[in-house]
Amino acid sequence: MERPKDERRWKVIRSEYLHRKPWLTVRQECVELPNGNRIPEYYVLEYPDWVNILALTRDKQFVLVRQYRHAYGHTDYELCAGVCDPEDSSPLEAAQRELREETGYGNGVWQEFMTISANTSTHTNLTHCFLATDVEPVVARHLEATEDLSVHLFSLEQLKDLLKQDLIKQSLMAAPLWKYMAENHLF
Repeated sequence: MERPKDERRWKVIRSEYLHRKPWLTVRQECVELPNGNRIPEYYVLEYPDWVNILALTRDKQFVLVRQYRHAYGHTDYELCAGVCDPEDSSPLEAAQRELREETGYGNGVWQEFMTISANTSTHTNLTHCFLATDVEPVVARHLEATEDLSVHLFSLEQLKDLLKQDLIKQSLMAAPLWKYMAENHLF
């Protein structure tokens, strides 16, 4: 199936930056819809692209991290994930770097699994989700000063339990996990 041909783009009448920092850039725009209606204050959040990795070891263990998320106020299990840095030549390179840095795992067979958006109405970036199979420990972890996480291996049944119990809260991580389960007829 293809994207609809009629894009119905909005016309930007005015655009100004309200806040510009490395981790949060906010743009306010006045836009006009194809029907002529105007939205005088529409807010857009600019972020670099993100990556996350659904990583499986040779013995079919899923590599997850566990970390506290301040805005949410809880510690949960997640896929290894991160930001595409300007030095990364591609989302794949960013994903491979993030997996090594956060978990110490690497090598294996990599494929782009899906590309999703946190919120297409307000966010400019995409999240590139990768499936990495046959990964193995290759280096010592190298966490950034702002990272405090632990690495955990889960069997398929344990991962299914996390999903069934609604314990993977981050939608950008739940989506590729559910897709993996669906494509492999695991539920």
